[in-house]
Amino acid sequence: MRKLELHWQILIGMLAGVLFALAMVQLDWGPKFISDWIKPFGNIFINSLKLIAVPLILGSLIKGVSDLKDISKLSQMGGRTIGIYIVTTVIAVTIGLGVVNIVKPGASITEATRIELVDNYKGDADAIKSKADKQKEAGPLQALEDLVPSNIFAAASDNGNMLQVIFFAIFFGVGLILIPEEKAAPVKKFFDGFNEVILKLIDLIMLAAPYGVFALLAALIVESPSLDLFKALAWYAFCVVLGLSLMLGVYLLLVWVFTKISPNKFMKGMSPAQLLAFSTSSSAATLPVTMERVEEHLGVDEEVTSFVLPIGATINMDGTSLYQAVAAVFIAQAFGMDLSLSAQLGIIVTATLASVGSAAVPGAGMVMLVIVLAQAGIPEAGLALIFAVDRPLDMCRTVINVSGDASVSMMVAKSVGKLREPKVKNWDDNYKK
Repeated sequence: MRKLELHWQILIGMLAGVLFALAMVQLDWGPKFISDWIKPFGNIFINSLKLIAVPLILGSLIKGVSDLKDISKLSQMGGRTIGIYIVTTVIAVTIGLGVVNIVKPGASITEATRIELVDNYKGDADAIKSKADKQKEAGPLQALEDLVPSNIFAAASDNGNMLQVIFFAIFFGVGLILIPEEKAAPVKKFFDGFNEVILKLIDLIMLAAPYGVFALLAALIVESPSLDLFKALAWYAFCVVLGLSLMLGVYLLLVWVFTKISPNKFMKGMSPAQLLAFSTSSSAATLPVTMERVEEHLGVDEEVTSFVLPIGATINMDGTSLYQAVAAVFIAQAFGMDLSLSAQLGIIVTATLASVGSAAVPGAGMVMLVIVLAQAGIPEAGLALIFAVDRPLDMCRTVINVSGDASVSMMVAKSVGKLREPKVKNWDDNYKK
C-alpha cells in the first residue's frame, strides 16, 4: 500500500486535532484533559525542532561561508540577500497599510467590545509593554552592540539570540577561508559531518510532525477566548489574511519572473515547511525543514541555502511586518484616530527595522509592535484589542515569513548561478524511505 505523503499526513493531523478539541470542549473535563495530556506532546515537538535550530545554523552557516573560498563571494551574496530582504519587507508593510486603509476594520469595533477586550487582556498587554519599554530605552547603536556576543556558549543557549549565533558562524567561516586550506580541511570536514547528522535528525523529527501538529491545534482550540470576541475582530483578521495572501502572490510572481519556476512547483516544494510553520508559529523551528525543502525540492545549491535561509529566519519577517502595519492602523481606528500620511510612512520605516529585531519564535512580533505603536503615537493599551486573534494570525504570518525566505534564496541562487534541477523529482520521496 502506497504511504500517504507527508503534507497530507500533516493536514490530517491538523484537522483531527481541531475536531478532537471541539468534541472535548463539550465535556466538563475535556479542556483540562487536553491541557494535561495532549498539549505537552505539542510542546515536545516544538522543543525538538528548537533543539536543533542553533546547531543547524552553526553547522550549515559555517560550512556555507567556508565553502565560498573567497571573501568577495561572501560580500556579493550577502549584499544581494540583505537588499532583497529589505525590498520585500517594504512591499509587505505597504500592502498591509493599503488593505487596512481600504477595509477600515476598526470601524466595526464598538466601545463596549473595546472595553471588554482591554479588560480581558490587560495583564498580557502590560507584560509585553514592559519588555518593549526596555528596548525603547536602549541607545541608537544598541542593536549593533547586541549583535556581537561576549560568550558564544551563552548566546547559543537562547534561541532568541539567533543574530549573535549567525554573527559568530559567519565570523568563524571567514576565519576558515583566510587560513591555509590544509589547516582548514579537518575543521571543514567536521562541520560537513556535523551538518549531515543534523539533517538526519530533521528526518527523524518530521516522522512525528502529524502527531505534533495534532496536539498543537487541539491545545489552541481549547485555549481560545469566547467566539463573541472573534466575531468582533473578524474584519481585522480578514485584513491580515488578505494582506498575507497578496504578499504570497508577490513572492510567486518574483520567483516566476526571476527564476522561471512555476508557482505550482514552488508551492508543492514548500508545502510541508509552510504547514509546519503554520502549526508551530516559529520560523526558527521550521528552519531545518525549510532548508531541506529549498535545497532538495526547489534546486537551490547548499552554498546558498546555508547562508541565505538562516539569516532570513532571523531578519526577514515580511509577514510580521505586514501584520504590524495592519494592527497599528486597526488599533488607531478603534480609538477613533486618523493617522496622517507622515505617521503611516513612519510605520513603514519602523516596522521594517523592527522586523530585523524580531526573534523567530511565536509571539515575538507582539513585542516589536509596541515600538511601532509608540512611534506612530497610537495608545499602547490598544495592544490588548488584538490578543484574542493573535495566535491564529501568528500562524498565518509565519507561513509568509518562511515562504519569503525560500523565494529570496531562489532569487539569490539564480543571480549567482547556483540554481539547478532539484535532487528529488518526486517532491515527497525523501519522507517515504
